[in-house]
Order: sequence, then C-alpha cells, then structure tokens
Amino acid sequence: WETISAFCDRHGVDYLTGSWWPILEDLYKSNIPVYRFIQRPGDLVWINAGTVHWVQATGWCNNIAWNVGPLTAYQYQLALERYEWNEVKNVKSIVPMIHVSWNVARTVKISDPDLYKMIKYCLMQSIKHCQVLRETLVRSGKKIAYQGRVKDEPAYYCNECDVEVFNILFVTSENGSKNTYLVHCEDCARQRSTALHGVVVLEQYKTEELMQIYDSFTLAGSPSSR
Repeated sequence: WETISAFCDRHGVDYLTGSWWPILEDLYKSNIPVYRFIQRPGDLVWINAGTVHWVQATGWCNNIAWNVGPLTAYQYQLALERYEWNEVKNVKSIVPMIHVSWNVARTVKISDPDLYKMIKYCLMQSIKHCQVLRETLVRSGKKIAYQGRVKDEPAYYCNECDVEVFNILFVTSENGSKNTYLVHCEDCARQRSTALHGVVVLEQYKTEELMQIYDSFTLAGSPSSR
C-alpha cells in the first residue's frame, strides 16, 4: 500500500479518502501482484486484511459488502495500526478501537497470549491517559461531572478532528442551544478556550471501574489444555 500511496501523491489524489482508479501499468512495473476476476451472481469473495481493492460493475447489480474482524492477534494489530495511522492523517476511524478493546476485555475470554498482551497494553495506555488527563483537570480547578454510560450508547468522536474520545468528554452546546451538544477531544476544546470556558467535562467511567475491568481481564486457558 505504501507504493500505491506514493502513486496517489504523484497524481494529487488522497489515498485514504479520495475516489480513484489505479493505472495498471504502474502496478505491474512496481511488481505489485494484481488479480482481476469477474464475480458471478452468488459468488462470495473474501479479501484478506490490508488488501487494496476496487470493485467495478459490469452491468446492473446489487452490491453487498461486509467488514469483518476475526478476533485474532494479527487482525487486532492491523486494526490498531490503521487506527493510529488514521489519527495521524486526521481521518475518522470506522471502528472506535479504544471502546472496542474495553468491551472485549469486559465480555470476551481471550486464550491467545499474543492477542491478550496487545489488548492488555492498550487498556493500560488508555487508563494512563485518562488518569493523567483527570489529574491535570483537577489541578487546574476544572470540575468533572460523572455521567455514566447507558445501554447502547454509541462511542464518541471529536466534532472537530474526528478522533475517538473515550471516557472523558469535553462538551459544548451548539450556538447556546440547551438541546444540542457537541463532544470534543481535549486539544480541540482548548483551541476554543485554553481555560475551557464554556466547556463541560463529563466522565463516563470511575477510575475504580476501569481498574476493576483491567484487573479482571486475565488470560483464559486454551481449549486444548482442558
């Protein structure tokens, strides 16, 4: 994908968000494997993670596609790498990986040591970020209001930069409206007001609750060892 991204840069096209079609000769000359085929009615095509692909209709059709994420170490690593890359490029991630990681730790038993280590590390970094941010706000005298999550409440993204916002939300009202509220990350909230004037800070999890989930998330025994 790096080579293809360079092609896009040369042609003034955004690799992540642009609509474009490759010049096949460029791919051939760069020794990038190219597979072309016609999908017949009833055929299911499975494309592996990280595969750059395009679909073109040869006639009238209904196009149905799913994004799936098998819970494996390889898939989780790729998902985190794309999540971080999207953040660097200011592109919204379809999957809120921090939110998903906490949900997995809370509800799924993991027996793969590599997957377990990656999720555990992600949780640790998340708690660290929340704690440092919380202590900074408290030291500055900013009030933090607790508002626990409710069932089926969605994950939140910053209204300005589209980064995922987990646990500590910086909220403003739109044009002073009492019915419309916008969520921001800390950086974007401070760009509006360095001292966070007019910004309400909400906390969706108590620190003790996150610590309990973290401590309870342990490596499960593999089925073969039973």
